[in-house]
Amino acid sequence: MRGLVNKLVSRSLSVAGKWQKQQLRRLNIHEYQGAELMSKYGINVPKGVAVSSLDEVKEAVKAVFANDNELVVKSQILAGGRGLGTFQNGFKGGVHIVKADQVEDMAGKMLGQILVTKQTGPQGKVVSKVYLCEKLSLVNEVYFAITLDRNTAGPLIIACKKGGTSIEDLAEKYPDMIIKVPVDVFKGITDEDAAKVVDGLAPKVANRNDSIEQVKKLYKLFCECDCTLLEINPLAETSSNQLVAADAKLNFDDNAVFRQKQIFAFRDPSQEDPREVAAAKADLNYIGLDGEIGCMVNGAGLAMATMDIIKLHGGTPANFLDVGGNASEGQVVEAFKILTSDEKVKAILVNIFGGIMKCDVIASGIVNAAKQVALKVPVVVRLEGTNVDQGKRILKESGMTLITAEDLDDAAEKAVKAATS
Repeated sequence: MRGLVNKLVSRSLSVAGKWQKQQLRRLNIHEYQGAELMSKYGINVPKGVAVSSLDEVKEAVKAVFANDNELVVKSQILAGGRGLGTFQNGFKGGVHIVKADQVEDMAGKMLGQILVTKQTGPQGKVVSKVYLCEKLSLVNEVYFAITLDRNTAGPLIIACKKGGTSIEDLAEKYPDMIIKVPVDVFKGITDEDAAKVVDGLAPKVANRNDSIEQVKKLYKLFCECDCTLLEINPLAETSSNQLVAADAKLNFDDNAVFRQKQIFAFRDPSQEDPREVAAAKADLNYIGLDGEIGCMVNGAGLAMATMDIIKLHGGTPANFLDVGGNASEGQVVEAFKILTSDEKVKAILVNIFGGIMKCDVIASGIVNAAKQVALKVPVVVRLEGTNVDQGKRILKESGMTLITAEDLDDAAEKAVKAATS
């Protein structure tokens, strides 16, 4: 489910499941938080309670689900594929339907455990909460999403009259079943737009007019909350003739944090790469990867080129790290701390082309970082641009053992050699 929208928009159906590409600069919230938010907008969601201990499980079953014979117990992690995931303790499945008297036992097998799915990577993610939900009587399952589309420069509603865990495969095999309705960002969603979506979904029992209103409410949430993605799979038809958002994924634009403070308070750092959390606090652009050469570069374009050339010479980058065009000495120190905290890093490549960014600031940061962090791996440095002579002098006078490079190609070749020697 969680990879479908990107695949449909980019037409690259091979992206799903490649967990390294999941780490993006946008807020991702848990399922129970999304359900709470959708409920505030009048969107139909299952009755549910998030719990973090067995005592809370007991209380919730008694207080909220006293008349329910069966409940759905869902692990809460920020990754897809939970139902087909496996816990590191060997227990299979992060989503189970159980009898009410078995809920406590099931929750006990999940809470505090590490769940590994196709999107978490082999390290998995810890389950700090489980979401207890009523079991819905489903008549039909469909797929619904809203994302931002570059082609139409606005929101795009994507829907399919068949939903469920196999939606990615369905989209690949039967692309004609996918409905796409672009929405004029200035006019907003019209009754005609919403009706086109509902008619494409072809609900079996849900009231058409009520369904149109649900689509409009979902669009309202998407816009007012600065979403980058709202994905519901399944959007279920129930025996009570309603469309219900049975499971949802919501992402939010990080640039909107200033006006979405309540939503961004939902952020769960325990589900994020700790290196990325530290980088965000230092106002650095960092994405962790799987390689052995740590990179510190100024400028996103140069950072991408550096990663490419490392790969060209037979190495693999351990990260994307852009210190920006106006980094302070303190930020450079923090960058080195983050790079050296990665046990997989066997060498560090510093590649700076000074424009606004001054080479002497980078050099001072490297020297101070070496004083605060035990540098146990070789460091390759390539400096060019503003104050490059001062920068090189600072490094030379520091007495540090550094590998200098004349150009980017030379730097990458030396970094790969240092990492493998």
